[in-house]
This record gives sequence, C-alpha cells and structure tokens, in this order.
Amino acid sequence: MDESLKHHNPNPILTANPLSKLLFWWMNPIFRKGYTRRLEVDDMFNVTNEDSSEDLGKKLEREWNIELAKSKKLDKSPSLSKCIVRIFGVQYALLGIIVFIEEATKVVQPLLLGQLIRYFTPNSTISQMDAYLYAMGMSLAAIVLAVSHHPYFFTVQRIGMQIRVACCSLLYRKALRLSNRAMGQTTTGQIVNLMSNDVNRFDTAVMFIHYIWIGPLQALFVLVILWMELGPSAIAGFAVLLCLVPVQSLMGKLFAKLRHKTAVHTDERVKVMNEIISGMRVIKMYCWEKPFGELVAKIRKCELTYIRQSKYISGFHASVWTVGPRLMYMAVVIPSVLSGVTLRPERLYVSLALLFALTHTILGCLFLAISRASETVTTLNRLKKFLQLDELDQGSIEEASGLRPKPENCFIEVDKITARWDTDSEQPTLSNISAKVGPRKLLAVIGPVGAGKSSLLMSILRELPVSEGSVQVRGKISYVSQQPWVFSASLRQNIVFGNKFDNARYIKIIKACALDKDIEVMPNGDSTLIGDRGVSLSGGQRARVSLARALYMDADVYLLDDPLSAVDAVVSRHLFQKVIKGMLKYKPRILVTHQLHFLKEADEIIILKEGQCLGKGTFDDISTSGIDFSSLLKSNEEEEKEKPPVVKYERATSVDRTHSSLQNIGSTMSLTSIGTEFEPDPVKQPEEEERREGRVGWWVYFRYFQAGSGPIKFPLLVLVNLVAQAAYIMSDWWLARWSNNEERREDLIQKDSVLRSQGINNTNITIPDSDTDFNVYIFSGIIFSVFLFGLLRALMYFKVAVDAAMILHNRMFKRLLRAPIRFFDINPVGRVLNRFSKDTGHMDDNLPITFFDYIQCVLLLLGIVIVVVAIIPYVFIILVPIAVLLYVTRRYHITTSRHIKRLEGTTRSPVFSHLSASLQGLHTIRALRVQEKFCEEFDNHQNLHTESWFLFLSSSRWLAVRLDWMCAIFVTAVSFACVFLAQELDAGLVGLLMTYAMTLMGLFQWAVRQSAEVESQMISVERVLEYSKLDTEAELESDKPPPPSWPQNGKIVAKNAKLRYGPDSPWVFHGLNFVIKGKEKIGLVGRTGAGKSSLISLMFRMAEIDGSVIIDDVDTQKIGLHELRNKISIIPQDPVLFTGTLRKNLDPFEESTDEQLWKALEEVQLKPAVEDLPGKLDSEVSEGGTNFSVGQRQLICLARAILRQNHILMIDEATANVDPRTDSLIQKTIREKFKHCTVITIAHRLNTIMDSDKVMVLDEGQIMEYNHPHVLLQNTDGYLYKMVQQTGKGESQKLLEIAKSTYDSIPAEDRPSLTEETKTVTADDIYLCEENSDVNSISANHVLQNRSREEEVDSSDENVPSPSEGPVRSVEDKEDVEDDEDVNEDDNEDVNESETSSLLAAKKQQNMDPLPSLSSHADDNSVSHSKENGPLVNSSIHNQHVTENSRPSEDSNEVSETTELLNDEKNDE
Repeated sequence: MDESLKHHNPNPILTANPLSKLLFWWMNPIFRKGYTRRLEVDDMFNVTNEDSSEDLGKKLEREWNIELAKSKKLDKSPSLSKCIVRIFGVQYALLGIIVFIEEATKVVQPLLLGQLIRYFTPNSTISQMDAYLYAMGMSLAAIVLAVSHHPYFFTVQRIGMQIRVACCSLLYRKALRLSNRAMGQTTTGQIVNLMSNDVNRFDTAVMFIHYIWIGPLQALFVLVILWMELGPSAIAGFAVLLCLVPVQSLMGKLFAKLRHKTAVHTDERVKVMNEIISGMRVIKMYCWEKPFGELVAKIRKCELTYIRQSKYISGFHASVWTVGPRLMYMAVVIPSVLSGVTLRPERLYVSLALLFALTHTILGCLFLAISRASETVTTLNRLKKFLQLDELDQGSIEEASGLRPKPENCFIEVDKITARWDTDSEQPTLSNISAKVGPRKLLAVIGPVGAGKSSLLMSILRELPVSEGSVQVRGKISYVSQQPWVFSASLRQNIVFGNKFDNARYIKIIKACALDKDIEVMPNGDSTLIGDRGVSLSGGQRARVSLARALYMDADVYLLDDPLSAVDAVVSRHLFQKVIKGMLKYKPRILVTHQLHFLKEADEIIILKEGQCLGKGTFDDISTSGIDFSSLLKSNEEEEKEKPPVVKYERATSVDRTHSSLQNIGSTMSLTSIGTEFEPDPVKQPEEEERREGRVGWWVYFRYFQAGSGPIKFPLLVLVNLVAQAAYIMSDWWLARWSNNEERREDLIQKDSVLRSQGINNTNITIPDSDTDFNVYIFSGIIFSVFLFGLLRALMYFKVAVDAAMILHNRMFKRLLRAPIRFFDINPVGRVLNRFSKDTGHMDDNLPITFFDYIQCVLLLLGIVIVVVAIIPYVFIILVPIAVLLYVTRRYHITTSRHIKRLEGTTRSPVFSHLSASLQGLHTIRALRVQEKFCEEFDNHQNLHTESWFLFLSSSRWLAVRLDWMCAIFVTAVSFACVFLAQELDAGLVGLLMTYAMTLMGLFQWAVRQSAEVESQMISVERVLEYSKLDTEAELESDKPPPPSWPQNGKIVAKNAKLRYGPDSPWVFHGLNFVIKGKEKIGLVGRTGAGKSSLISLMFRMAEIDGSVIIDDVDTQKIGLHELRNKISIIPQDPVLFTGTLRKNLDPFEESTDEQLWKALEEVQLKPAVEDLPGKLDSEVSEGGTNFSVGQRQLICLARAILRQNHILMIDEATANVDPRTDSLIQKTIREKFKHCTVITIAHRLNTIMDSDKVMVLDEGQIMEYNHPHVLLQNTDGYLYKMVQQTGKGESQKLLEIAKSTYDSIPAEDRPSLTEETKTVTADDIYLCEENSDVNSISANHVLQNRSREEEVDSSDENVPSPSEGPVRSVEDKEDVEDDEDVNEDDNEDVNESETSSLLAAKKQQNMDPLPSLSSHADDNSVSHSKENGPLVNSSIHNQHVTENSRPSEDSNEVSETTELLNDEKNDE
C-alpha cells in the first residue's frame, strides 16, 4: 500500500564476479557515497529474491503446514526446526567445507612454525632457503585464512538473517489469523518481543553450529600431533580440555535457562510499557505515576536479577576462555619437564600454537555453538507455542471463494445462534439470536452497554465462534468498527486500503463522508501522513475515514458498528442520509447504534439485552409492543406529550434536577459543529524520528561508565584490567625464557659431552642448574594470577555494565513518566517503545559482552605490539604504515557504517509499528479480507530492514577482509624479518614472536570490527540518554502544599489564562476569564478544535500555562501537580484499562475496601456483570481492556471517579459509546454522587448539559457564550441555539423544556437576568419541517424575526403559550412526509430546487452584509437584534458574552454550511 517503501537500486552482488565477492569489492560504491554524504533509504540495495520476506515467509509457512499435518497424523508435537532445516539445510551443510578448510589451515600453520623455529636452534639442519620457504608457507596460510573466513561468515550470517525474516513473516501471518481466545493468551508486547529479540538468536546461532562436529575432529588431529611431539604428557593437556568442555556446556545450559527466565520478564516489561505509553494521559490525570513506576521497577528488578546472573556466567566463561590455554600449557609442559623431556622452543611453540587453536575452537566456538543452540531451542519453543495458538475459522464465508453474487442475491442470515467468547463460561454472550437482512434492507441493533451488539457483528464476521445455530453471508463483507481504526500512512492510503485507485469513486466517497473540507486544510491534502493510531486526527475524522474505507471496498454487505457516535449531529445526519441511506441503499446493512432518532428509518430493529433478543420488528411494532426496553424507544411525538416534572431548585446543585424525561431523549450529538457545520479540523504532521549525525561522542561513554561505576570503582576496574593483561603477557614471556634456558642448557650439555668424548676433561663449560622446580612454581603462580585477575576483571566489568543498564533505564523511565503529555502526542508508541525494548535489550545483553570483548582485544593487541617491537625493533618500520592504513581504513569505514547502523535502527521501528497497528485493527483487516495486502505491506517493511541489515553485514566483512590482509602482510613481514635477522634472535623469542603474529591474524580485524560494533551498540546508550534528558513537567509536590481538606467548595476562577502545548506552538487560549461557583454544574460545548479538551489540560496543567487558575483561593500554578490532579476527578473520553486485576484498575493504591468497590460498581450499573466474572474483583483485565465492551470500560472509569470522592469532576464526552438509557442512569448517578461537587461536562449529548447551571460555549480558544442554557437559547443567532435546532423537532422541544424548567425552578432573586421579556421558542420555530432539516438555521431565523416584529407591533402583554402547546405533527403525517422524501431521494438524491435557490439567495444576501440580522432585515421592517437589546446578558463574568455584532469579520461563516453542501451535491448531479 505504501509505495514509498519501494525504490529501484539493484543489488550489485548479483552481477559481481567471484573475486569481487571474495574481497567485497562490490561494496566500494556505497562506501564512496557514504563517505561524501549521509546515506538515505534510496541508497540501499534492493533485496535479492533469496532474501525477500514474501518468498521466505511463504516457504516456511508451506513447510510448517506440512509439519502440522504430519504431526496430527502421528499424534506428536510439530517441529519448527525441521521446517527450517528442510529449507536452509543443504546450503548450510555445504558451507561446512569452507570451515573445515579454515580449521585445517590452523592445524597446518603451527607445523610450519615448528620447522621455521628449528632454523634458529643451534646446530640446525634447516637451510636459509628452506627457512624462507617455511616463512612463505606461513604467509600463504595467513592469506588462506583471510580469504576463507569472511565469505563463510558473511554467507552464514545471511542465512541467519533469512531464517529470522522467514520466522517474522510467518509470525505476522499467524498473528492475522489468531482467534480472539488466542489473543487473550498472548499480548502485543509478547509478539513484538518475539520479533525484536527472540528471532535475533538465529543471526548468531548459525555462525557456530558447524563447530559442533569440527571441534571434536580438530581435537583428534591435534592429539595425534601432540603425542608425536610430547609423548604421553599430551594426554594431560587433553584431560584439562575434557574437564573444561562439560564446564562450558553446563554454563551454556544454565545461560539458556536464565535467558528464558529473562525473556519472560522482558515480555512482561515491554507489555506494561506499551500500556503505559498508550495510556499516559490517563496515568497523569489519575496521578498513577507512582504505582506504575513501582510495577515496572518490580518487573525490571526480577529481569535484572537473571540478567546479572547470566552476565556473571559470561564473565566466568570469559576468564576460563582466557586461562584455558594456559592451563593446558601447564598440563602439557610441567609433566613433560618433570619426566625429563627437554623443553625445546620448536617443540613448545608447536604444541602451544596447536593448543591455542584447539582452545579457540573448543572453548570458544564450540561453547558458543552449544549456548547459542540452547538459546535457539528456547526461541524455537516460544515460536512454536505461538504458532500453535488457535486460529480463526473464516473459511465458511462464501465470499472467501472470490465469487461475487448479484446484488439482489446478497443477504445476511443469522439463525438461532448461541455464542460465547469464553468457552468455559456458562453464560453465553449471545443466546438464540435470529435475523435476516436482504438487499435494500437496513437492520438496526440497539441495546444497553454489554448487551451483545458488537458480539452479533463479530459472530457474522466469524470472530466470535458460534456453538449453536448458523450464520450465512452471501456477498463480500465490509465492516466499520466501533472504535475507528486508522494506521500510520497517508489519508488516501487509509481510505483506498491497497485497492486500485478510482478517482471519480474516491471523490464521491470523500464528499459523502464529509471529508472534502478536512482535506482542503491538510498540509499535503489527502497525501498528508496520519500519525500512529491516527493521533493527527480528531475522533470524528477517524470515524469518517474508517467509514470512507468501508465504502471504497465496494462490498455487497455492510456491518456498521456505531459509526455515527463520534461525529456531531449535522455530520451524523449527513452520513446517515448520504451514506447509509444513500450510497448503500441497495445493500444489506446492519447498523449498531445508540442514536435512536434514526430508528424509524430502519426496516427492522432488534433489541438486545444480556445477549438475548428482547424484541424484533419495525419501529412501530417496537413502539407499541410494551417491551421492558420500550422506554428507550419512545417516539418524538410521545416525548412531546410528556411534560417535564416540576423541579425544585437548590442553589448551585443542579444534580438534584432529575428529569425522568432524560431517558427519552435519544439525541447523540458531539457538538463539534457550531456555525460552520463542516468546518475542517487542523491536522498535525507526525514528527520524524531524529537521526543523529557523526560519531558517538565521548560523553556517551563517560555517562555510561559513570552510571555503572564511580570515582573509586572505575579506576580500580582499569587497574585490574591492566594487571590481568600484564599477567597474561608475563605467562608467555616466562615460557619463552624458560624454553631458551632449557635449550641453552641442553646445548651446553651436548657441547660438554662432545668435548669429553674427545678426551678433553677440562672443557671450561659451566652448565647452569635447571631450576625446574623454581620455574614450575613461578609459571603455576603466573597462571593462577591470570585466572584470578581475569575472573576479577570480568565480574567487576559485568557488574558495572549491568548497574549502568539498570540506572540508565531507571533514569529514562523516570524522565518519561515526568515528560509533558505533548511528548506522547507527537511520538508514536512504537518509537518510544523501541527505547525500552530494542535499545534497553542492547544495553542488557549485547553491549556488555561486546564491550568486554573489545577491551580484552585492545589490551591483548597492545601487549603483542609492545612485545614484538621490543624483540625486533625493525618491525616498527612496517608497523607504522600498517597502523596508518588501519586508521584511514577504519575511519573510511566507520563513516558509512554509522549511516548504515542508524538506517537499520530507523527501518526497524516501522516493522513493529506496522505489527502493532495491524493487531489494533485486526477485526477490520479480517472483515475487509485484506490480510494479504497487509502481509505484503509487512513484507515491504521487512525488506527495507533487510536491505539495511544486508548492508551492515556486507560493510562489516568489507572492513574485516582488508584488515586480515593487513595482518597477512604483517605476518609475512615478521616471518621474513625473523629469517633475515636470524643471527640476532634465539628460538624462544622467534617462537613467541611468530605465535603472537599468528594470534594477531584474527585478533586484529576482530578488535577493529568490535570497536565499530561497540560504537553501534553505544548508539542505543545514546538514544537512552536522550530520553534521560527529556523536558519535564512542574514539580509533583510543592514546598507549601494546600491543606488536606482543600478544595471544600470547588470554586474555579480563571484570570487571563493562556495555554499552549509547546514553546513554539500557538496559544490555544488567548486569555480566558471566567468564574465557576462552588458546586455549580457547567456544560462545555464547542466544535472540534474549539478548545474543550484543552480546558481539561488547563485544569490539570497538562501543558504550558500562563495566567492563573484559582481553585478555592489557591493558585494552581503555585502548587505541585499531584496536589492539584489528586483533587480533580476525570472521566476521560477514551476509556483506558490496564493489564492486571479489575481491583487494580479501580484502586491501584488499594485505598478502598471491597465494600466501597462493589458499591461504586453498583452505582454505575456494572455490579451484575462483574459478579458473573469467575474472579469477581480479582478477574484479569486483558490488554487494553478488550474483554470488556467500550461502554463497560467507560463505566469502569466512572467508578474510578466515584471512588476518588473529589469536589471537582470533569467529564470528557464520557458517555459517547453507551446507550441512552445507560447514559441517563449515569447522569442520574453523577447528579446523586456529585451533588455537592463542581462538575464540568464536555457535552456529547445535549440533554446531559441542558439542565446545567450554566453552559460555556467555546470557539477558537475563546468563550463565546456563558450563561444559563435557557438564557442562551433566547438568542436566536447564538451558538447554543443553533446546536439545539440541529437535534430534530422532538429533541429540540424537550431540550427547550428542560432548560426552561430548570430556569423557572431557580428562585427569582437568584435567576440570571434577562434584558427583555422572554419570548418562548417552540420546536416548530426552530424545526419547521423534518424534510428540510438541513436548512432550518436560516428558515427559523426568518420565522422568529417575523414573529418578534409582529409581537412588537402589537405591543401586547399576552402570555406566551407554553412550548408544549405549539403545533405538533402527527406520527402519520410525519411518516407520509418521510415516505415522500424517500421517493424523491431514490429518484435523484436531490433537494427541492426552489428551496435550494432560496437558500443560496439567503446565503448570498448574508455574505454581502456581515450583519444580516441588523441590516438586511431592518430593511424588511424586521426587528433588529442589536448588542444593546439582545436577549443574552452574562450574569457571571465581566465582558465574556460575545455577540454576533462583536465578530463581524467571521459573521459570514455563521451561515449553515448545509446550503453549500446541497449546492455541491446538485452540481455533482
């Protein structure tokens, strides 16, 4: 779907010749490019077919399916390893030949060394020419090692990469097929961890597997040679080796066990971090930083316990690996010497070189092979466990066959189905439900929260397994989820969804979904990138994008799960008419809704409650059936006949104003539309992840070691490392000295023996004592010190490294918890989570071992160079140019390597972001049958990461080949220099020199590569340190906290309050001034972007604030954030639940008793549902709370607020996803429980705020109106008035009655004053006819103004009739009109031309004059509504009322945009 992931840059390895492949010349162009400029994604080479994610994934999936089939037949567990072997086994086995050649060369080289050393012994029979030939043989052996080593490791690492890619592709495909039950058994965090950490074991395991058979074979050859050289004492050396092998194996197994335990805790930590990052806004508002910080600290502590143990094992292994060869030397040398064998240099160094090669193979590669194989087995078991999870069975849906039936043959039929989410539960989710929807039919599904509405759609989609009954669907299904799902891509990609782009169809859908205006103001139009989870869009925009996607799929059957709840009334009506009743009118449709005013347009209605069908039929059937649920379904006419009860007034406590009629209002209105109904919302561009340039600074290393050590520990660590290395060098030097002395003594003995045989008794030859015992003791002591200091430095270093990882993670996490909420709004979850998964994983696992290895290599290199130069100073001549060449090559390499490594980091994040987004939208993806397209997208992301990883492997080997060639030159130079300077050297020093030169061969390139790897790994530390310096909010606690009883009244005063979300961001509020009296109930309304939610941020200090907000005489700017936020309860718009028990979600601090928890659940109508759960309060909440419905999650959030018992409550559209009846019960609960509290409600349904003490209307960060709702409704040009007229005739009448009733109940002396006699407005005035509901804002104004003029002319004092006495249309009349409207709409989907013309004329007239109500109507002898005599006066604050006259420049925008929509639609026709 994302074409930006594809670029054309063919991989040069496909056309490279064998020599180029051998020396990696084909990489030269990328290095030239990387040295001159920063590498970009387009510079990376395309993946080859053998590395392609799609091909590899399909191969492994095919083999896995075959394995599953076999295992079922044989009734045994399937083996993922067998599948991998069948695909990659042959190629991998052939590579063993190269390893065999390399290791054979390592055996031959010491034999050549022995012959070369013999040249330097006294009385040698080796000629100078033979010596040069042996030196040449040593050089050729070095070249063979350089040529064979790196192509082998590059190829096996490439195979490891292919296995990893294949497994990730298989895992992703499996994730898309997981059943809902299986999703409850795993988490997003666990799947991310499988793909980010576990599968990485394949990259390293494949490098050493061959050593499992090569090691023993090499050991056999070496044993034979040593037996020939040393005799039976060779057995002693092998005995030591045989003792070390099981020790290493035991450590490998123990390491794997610890790794498994670590992985479990890492999974848990990543999962919790994912939830924390996603729900940070709620965590900050509830002041839950501390309990979540403790939770993460607890998990991290357990994780670090196992990490520390595994690192200590690694340290012990490192010390054994260092001292192992020395122990074998000791075991070989000491028995030989004590048995009388002369310790000759040629014999000694051949043995030592062979033992060193064998030790490297057995203790190094073989140990790694065993440990990595053990880890890989653990990984394979974890992968297999995931791959064996239950899958969704969607095969029975006819559409899956690809055949599209004719439109008239499409239908949905549900026949007596019973279904359960939890198969162990006795209570079914759905019980005996039947329904059938044919072409042109609309089925509406209604019911209270948790009734099973969404579950019914899930059963049709096969997401919910049906235990009884049957579900039949004929035709392609399209689905709109209750929670709109968008993914990180452009707006067009979210709508087109990978289908072929049809511009005409696309534009039509954009207009039908009212997205055209939004697209116009987006920075890049419909190419604008939408952030992770759609963070750039408002809730309404996400809903419309989700609906547009479903339309573009061009399906035969549509399942709509409450798509209208997130949009305002005008948009809702527009979508219903243009989409559900317009573009989809010929299709079978099932609409789950809480917006009951659309029910009478449905062909059939199903009422669900507790999974059972309470009623089914047409609107008239349900209305007259007398079902218990009928209170939800009363028609508007019945509502109008009910008079609101007389309400007793209690000052500032409107919670007592109980309107039983509230239950009857089904108006769902998001109130995002004021004036210009379809005014688009601003779209934020997601910020790209920062990519640092240049090398990792020394300050990063300093901070790393500073975190793990201190002013005493670090110098001590340096000292121990130097002493350990000195002991290592000393052991070799002592052996050289010992062997030289022994050889000199043996030579003198031979000379003396010759002279005596010639009869010369006085030879004057002094034969020194052998000092065998002294040498043995000294050598043994040195070996012991090598082990002691080696172990000490390893344990000290790993303690420092683990402590550094712990402290840096804690600092990062602590800083993250204190970061402003703006940080989480602009950074995708995947990006932040990457710091806590991949980067922290590098600090925990890879960096300590890599850094320790690098330190050892550097110290050993320094020791070797010092020894070589000390013995042959002339070598310095060749060493200087090699060192310069090394520096230049490394610098040339590291510049490109940094770019490649950072590209690898930035191309890795989208893989996990795509995975996370796919799991969030799993139901939508499966319903729309786009799994293959998402797999293709995932493969594209993986291929992009593979391109960067391929470059990383290639660049590493490019450097290593060149370094080994330098080493080969060095070995050649030393070999020939030794022969050339034969007269100045003795055999012992030559042996030491050549042994070190041979050691340098692999060590040199390894040290340089490790330095680059350390720098690459330090990028993770650098990234963690970046987050350790994030900006923070204000202090949580202040020096002078408010008294514990604060606030007692809840009075809120804003004085010139400003708010913005960043230092460079514009001010959202430009200076708010308002007063909310204690215990007042305030309704907050305004269009999207008006600043409603920002007012919550202002109250909670979630962003940068200027001015002051004073609560009960305490300036909130001067107290701590927790001291403020703990005193304000919030019911957020998006209900957030966290993994854990329900009890923990309600009361994380454990401050409430069980009785209080049950009481709170009872008050929010959740007690029965919780009692049915197996664990009651201790029942587990799944990730994201998915085992509760959206409505139930909101009720749990309400229960939280009840438990907090604060004097200030803020409600942010908290009842958007609950049915009206539950909504009314919630409102009743709020009125009762928060009777003595100040309540600020951001309205989603007008009835929730119409009985408020005051309503505050916001627009563009300013307060436009603020007074009692009845007072505001007298201004026919007012904002609130326009909202009410959009709700429909019956609802608007009821809203007017509620406002007037609450106003009349206020004692006369306390009522807000009116500037003129109140004129009663009836529903007929603001809603003349439902057929032309889109144009009433203009028509109603004419009627009201004419009526006002007539009343003024008559100057009568007659009483105004009550609203209920206004003209009421009968049900029959209304239905007749609707039938006519349906006919007209079916014909041409247009409106009456005369009406449209009059509307356009009215709009034109208003646009000509910015003050139509003042000027144009005055010309028509209409009453003018001026600022002086307007019906609205603000009684609470000074200069807060803004009338139309005060904003002449924007008045033209106040005209209803519906006119423009109608005009556009007519032009389209």
